[in-house]
Amino acid sequence: MRVRNKPWAEPLIAAHPEMIITDPIQIKGKWQKRFKKVQPLHIEIGMGKGQFITKMAAKYPEVNFIGIEIQRSVAAIALKKALTDKLPNLQLMLADGGDLNEYFNDGEVDQIYLNFSDPWPKKRHIKRRLTYKTFLQGYQYILKSHGVIELKTDNQGLFEYSLVSMNNFGLQFDAVFLDLHHSKEADQNVETEYEHKFSEKGQRIFKLTAHF
Repeated sequence: MRVRNKPWAEPLIAAHPEMIITDPIQIKGKWQKRFKKVQPLHIEIGMGKGQFITKMAAKYPEVNFIGIEIQRSVAAIALKKALTDKLPNLQLMLADGGDLNEYFNDGEVDQIYLNFSDPWPKKRHIKRRLTYKTFLQGYQYILKSHGVIELKTDNQGLFEYSLVSMNNFGLQFDAVFLDLHHSKEADQNVETEYEHKFSEKGQRIFKLTAHF
């Protein structure tokens, strides 16, 4: 997701350190202190404008959520949503999702969401895919035993690659949906911005959940 630089983004981020973390290394192992209650911790890597993570936090108050985004202007849009909703179980992080080991302790996270990640379709970019083995190693480190990865995408190539990569890594699949919006899961599904746009056009949405 590319968004033009927004001059108001940096001042907004700087004004709300209680809501958005810009130096997550300092919080490693202490994330629960950022929330009102100690609860299971779920993170979204690449939250975009924050529609999914804010709706999830509102729907599941018994879970603590962290939305991670690397682009400042995009993170600022998500921050606006979070400040409006005032959810005590939601925090945001401005950081590179590829450095999770630096931000979370071993077993600190219960679930990871990968929503509409860049498919990086060219073979020379395979190591950038968020389900490449080096990323899976990082997820395994920060997740609790039997911690869950949930992936949604409209890109069939990335979905098929992820199934193979995760299977080869030894993950166990809990559910696989080849057409999410026409499945038994549809009623409980929380959409992202991209997902809504793609599904409105009639594109299939793929989803899987798996654990180590």
